[in-house]
Amino acid sequence: MAWRLFVALPVPPDMQKRLASLRSGVQGVRWMDGDRMHITMRFIGDVEPGIAEDIDANLSSIDAPEFEVAVRGLGQFEKGHRAHTLYAEIDRDPPLMHLQSKIESAVVRAGVPPAGRKFKPHITLARMRGAPDDKMAVMLETQGSFDAMTFDAEQFVLYRSHLGSEKPVYEPLAEYPLRRLVFT
Repeated sequence: MAWRLFVALPVPPDMQKRLASLRSGVQGVRWMDGDRMHITMRFIGDVEPGIAEDIDANLSSIDAPEFEVAVRGLGQFEKGHRAHTLYAEIDRDPPLMHLQSKIESAVVRAGVPPAGRKFKPHITLARMRGAPDDKMAVMLETQGSFDAMTFDAEQFVLYRSHLGSEKPVYEPLAEYPLRRLVFT
């Protein structure tokens, strides 16, 4: 039976609370629970458990330093002319992009095809189903730009996603610490 996997940076609880404070009462918006917030570094999809073990082994060999993640503003993903996802934008800083490249390489070495789209770092905040465009435009205008909020990325995680009739459940399978920088 295949496992649905992805690799992500977890969002710490204090940042989850700060992002949750951006919520508004717009109808048709289903907000993410804070404990499910993350930055997807690589969606893998369905793989057999043996491939999952190879992915884990390759991810375990990644050596990268801790770094600061900057969250700066809100955006929407659209399909056609309809917005379907509200997200917090993440700066594409070199350490983040370097780690993502290493993760992509580790996953591909395990036999998974390369990602089919360009990496866009973000934190999904809400799914929109029928949210009025005018209300979303007002929300983005009033709350969409803010001074950068930052958090330290100290690890990345391999997750298994369990889809069901309710919301998906994200099961952490393995955690990979990032190297602490030591200044002497």
